[in-house]
Amino acid sequence: MESSAASTLFLALFLTSLALFFRALSAGFRRRKHLNLPPGPKPWPVIGNLNLIGSLPHRSIHQLSLKYGPLMQLKFGSFPVIVASSVEMAKEILKTQDLKFASRPKTAAGKYTTYNYSNITWSPYGAYWRQARKMCLMELFSARRLDSFEYIRAEETRALLRGLFDASGETILLKDHLSTVSLNVISRMVLGKKYTEESESETPIGYVRRMKTLSKKFDRFLEHVLDEHNERRNGVKNYVAQDMVDVLLQLADDPNLDVKLSRTGVKAFTQDLIAGGTESSAVTVEWALSELLKQPQIIERATEELDSVIGNDCWVEEKDVQNLPYVEAIMKETMRMHPVAPMLVPRMSREDCTINGYDIPAGTRALVNVWTIGRDPEIWDCPNEFRPERFLGKNIDVMGHDFELLPFGAGRRMCPGYSLGLKVIQLTLANLLHGFKWRLPDLVTEKDLDMDEIFGLSTPRKVPLEAVVEPRLPKHVYDI
Repeated sequence: MESSAASTLFLALFLTSLALFFRALSAGFRRRKHLNLPPGPKPWPVIGNLNLIGSLPHRSIHQLSLKYGPLMQLKFGSFPVIVASSVEMAKEILKTQDLKFASRPKTAAGKYTTYNYSNITWSPYGAYWRQARKMCLMELFSARRLDSFEYIRAEETRALLRGLFDASGETILLKDHLSTVSLNVISRMVLGKKYTEESESETPIGYVRRMKTLSKKFDRFLEHVLDEHNERRNGVKNYVAQDMVDVLLQLADDPNLDVKLSRTGVKAFTQDLIAGGTESSAVTVEWALSELLKQPQIIERATEELDSVIGNDCWVEEKDVQNLPYVEAIMKETMRMHPVAPMLVPRMSREDCTINGYDIPAGTRALVNVWTIGRDPEIWDCPNEFRPERFLGKNIDVMGHDFELLPFGAGRRMCPGYSLGLKVIQLTLANLLHGFKWRLPDLVTEKDLDMDEIFGLSTPRKVPLEAVVEPRLPKHVYDI
């Protein structure tokens, strides 16, 4: 009798639990079914919407946004992705709901080339990243630290100018000169000196294998760098940091840090500083000169400003840049039309949220297409034309405050090195215009100049710019 009652009770409990399970499962299905997701193209099985993305993803996504609107949803494989293509939607992700979108998606690139997401760019949101950001703002890129390295930027800029003077009258590949000055500035500021290293030629198969190979090569180099720095620091009392690696090593020794900075973390940060600071400034200046060579009247107006403010017997210094509004306008217009990161670095939602009435589940990747925003006819007159004058008399900056122009992003995950990037770009561009006359090679006209780009870590010209330079200042000025 007792056994029968127990069996009956057990069966009742089992059936009740089963009913609750199916009710919860059904509710889950109903919730998923009734999510109000942003509009977007129907995804294919397995590949999602990748069939719609061409070799220039920012342009492909731009075309899709014209059909589906300023906030749309795509599928990259099985991953849901939202794309913001307007000032309002960008502000929602980068400002209003910045904290909810403060993390990064995990990618093969982040895993294999940044010491398993240990750098500032790809590390997920949390205590480690918050400490990393604080270190960047308070130590690595503080105004005091950057001012202490001004002499390096000045010396390497003079070396660039001397090299161009020596090549007067010849056709030069501008990017070679710009990449050299950027790499030299960054390596001296970060590593303490210029490093050169020849690497053997390898042809690995597959992107992951290439990333692993690259990571191993870079790791050997960074181990060498850290050993050199530790050898220099050992036994020296009250050692004063000479470069950014010294600063990182001192922070790694600090017992008061909330999260211990390991040797791997130091290497990841160092790699991030080198990679982030080298390519972007060279690409931006090359695009600026490309646009100017198509419109020589802009060069003429810029040189008139430079002659008036600087004179013709000295070079532009960093303190002079604030007095050159037209040169600054050229830089801003270049960043509007040719952003180095046209879709910024992807973010990821940390929790469920709502944007513009649409449901965004946790784990959704978020892209901001600043290339589209920079060509929005509701914001910019004649958006496909290069017109620096549009920035004169307007208080639009590039430091994440104005969402019409976001070359460095905005919010918590904004590029922490933007202040250094601006200094290098402005100083280089101003002196190239001040010191030289620029023209295209013989038999090449403005209409012949190829303005196509390629997509990658940055978005450089597809065909590197060739130009001819001639000095425009007295000869003694170039004796530097």
